[in-house]
Amino acid sequence: MLSGLLLLFAMPGELYRIPPHEEVARMARFVANQCNWASMATISTHEPVQGQPFSNAFSTSDGPVGSGTGVPYMYLTTMEISVQDLKVNPQASLSMSLAQTDFCKNQGYDPQDPLCAHIIFSGSVLEINGTEATFAKKALFSRHPEMVDWPTDHNWFFAKMNITKVWVLDYFGGVKTVTPEDYFKATPYKRHH
Repeated sequence: MLSGLLLLFAMPGELYRIPPHEEVARMARFVANQCNWASMATISTHEPVQGQPFSNAFSTSDGPVGSGTGVPYMYLTTMEISVQDLKVNPQASLSMSLAQTDFCKNQGYDPQDPLCAHIIFSGSVLEINGTEATFAKKALFSRHPEMVDWPTDHNWFFAKMNITKVWVLDYFGGVKTVTPEDYFKATPYKRHH
């Protein structure tokens, strides 16, 4: 805390102030960059829950803390049950919350409290390759170094959430939506030394 304002450590030697709730797109970008994992909901292809929503946790990264792209990248294998769902229907949603960080606990916010900001992305999950896969590898392995040692016979691949809608709950009064265009234009951080 500095002068009563909410702060998070994001990079060594620098502090980043959580965006004000009025700046919805910035808040969404901030949450996406602070979080290292998401709950992904797919439409199940497996009995006995075929056709029903199915949620599972996945490691994510949009790039280095403090300078992410906003694109949630994942390292996936078709051996995973949710990825099998995505092969049939790539539509999914990803949910991320600052409850993953120390922020909400330090502020005394329950994860369900609207002040404990969380976002939900709607869209589809797409396999990526080339330079984007190279970036995704660097982004993911820098935050999740154990991925380097995951079994090679699992045929891992890099994927991203192709965002079509962004939902933000970070204050009282209900959920707010952000277009992908506004989301990607937003700057999540303003430096404060």
